[in-house]
Amino acid sequence: MSDRVDILAIGGHAGDAEISSGMALCHHVNQGKKVAMLHCTPGEKGHKEMTPERYAELKRTEAEYAGKVIGAQVYFLDYKDGELPVNDEVKFAIADVIRACKPSIILTHWMKSIHKDHINTSLNVPDAQFYAGIAGFKRKDPAHWAGTIYYAENWEDKQDFVPEVYLTLTEDDIKLWEDMVTKYALFRGEVAKFQYVEYYKALAKVRGLEMYADYATAFGLPPGAHQRRVQSFF
Repeated sequence: MSDRVDILAIGGHAGDAEISSGMALCHHVNQGKKVAMLHCTPGEKGHKEMTPERYAELKRTEAEYAGKVIGAQVYFLDYKDGELPVNDEVKFAIADVIRACKPSIILTHWMKSIHKDHINTSLNVPDAQFYAGIAGFKRKDPAHWAGTIYYAENWEDKQDFVPEVYLTLTEDDIKLWEDMVTKYALFRGEVAKFQYVEYYKALAKVRGLEMYADYATAFGLPPGAHQRRVQSFF
């Protein structure tokens, strides 16, 4: 059984959790919290020169190095880039990770994306949360309810995304995040021309300004999480 963590970030590919949820992870690590990352596929088909097999090995190594920067537990599912299905096999595999590390919060992809694996990750997670929390589903580890799912803001998942929860950040959080994500060649600009680090740093500045803060990272909520029980408005 793994050590219990406070937050589990789930990405479609190795690097997704780090780039879109990573600032939130770093913020909480700087507050003394424990975190974990689950990669549903390596994201191995995106390199123009390396074979998918070789790039998968590299992405797994990079994911481990990135995890070490923030002391994160790192998990992988055994699916291939572009081939992540939506089915109970995937959902129970994710549920097993949830039961193993027992997070209070899950961060994952918004449900509308230009990338199939992002969409399918988002579709698998709510049922995985349910399966993990119900004791009647007998698995290796005992049941654990993970609490709220937050949908991370990602440049590939922008369709209909509405920023609803703003987490304010510090310069130290941004610095730790940059140290983590640049363990990936992709985010150092060695695989694709898109300037990931600069994009997300600029986005953090914009979201911060919207909330009268220096920096922030934004998340969406599941429909049910909008409901609140209160005893008074005052």
